[in-house]
Amino acid sequence: MDWRGRRGSGNIEDRRRVSGARAGGLGGVGVLVVVVVGALLGIDPSTLLNTLDGSSSQSPREMTAADKEAGQFVSVVLADTEEIWSGIFKQQLRRTYHPATLVLYKGITASPCGDASGATGPFYCPGDKKVYLDTDFFTTMARQLGAGGDFAMAYVVAHEIGHHVQDELGILTQANEIRAQSSEADSNAISVQIELQADCLSGIWAREVSQQFGAVQKGDFEEAINAAKQIGDDTLQRNAGQVPMPESFTHGTSAQRSGWFVRGLKSGKVSDCNTFAQ
Repeated sequence: MDWRGRRGSGNIEDRRRVSGARAGGLGGVGVLVVVVVGALLGIDPSTLLNTLDGSSSQSPREMTAADKEAGQFVSVVLADTEEIWSGIFKQQLRRTYHPATLVLYKGITASPCGDASGATGPFYCPGDKKVYLDTDFFTTMARQLGAGGDFAMAYVVAHEIGHHVQDELGILTQANEIRAQSSEADSNAISVQIELQADCLSGIWAREVSQQFGAVQKGDFEEAINAAKQIGDDTLQRNAGQVPMPESFTHGTSAQRSGWFVRGLKSGKVSDCNTFAQ
């Protein structure tokens, strides 16, 4: 991806130099996330739980050259999403797009949706309309998940911004309200639809990055498609030595995730990303 020297976003909240003690204890759902993610990534969940429960606290962190470059990269990708979605909202939806803020952090930081950490991975919080990202996750993607490359990293940012797009359109609120009243199986199924739509929206972003900015290089789309495949629920469970359990899926299979990304990439239309009609 051709990103160096390009415009960055002003909607970055950089907390990577901030030190502080624990941001709060984990609830039951938080513990479950830690255990599941720890198992998927081959990390001892007890280590993560001890860290998040306050037995370890954050200390001041020096910004390395790699940290600075990662921050610049994310800023450029975020700026691209802002320009692209502002145009799409105006042209396709006759609406105004209000950009999200992206929080960069190291270790642990607080959010209205619970603590953000290496155990939770990147996520979008509708409570404050912010994306939370520890760029160390990019290293995890490349080394542990087999999803390397700068466009794979950009796909992660675009996917989380896809959730903000859903929030802007009222889709996320409606879907989460239905989930709260549903059985676990139905709630998981709706979660899959939410995630696949974000994948499709990130495909639209990828298409526009190529057409508007000419920033896509050879092999970039393949990096994003591979990343979508590597973080499919079935692939993650197999790689953790488990038999895939479809009823537990919350993000979709590798085929679904990559398929919806490609659909958005080929179409470029928000109306073609209606995973809830499938």
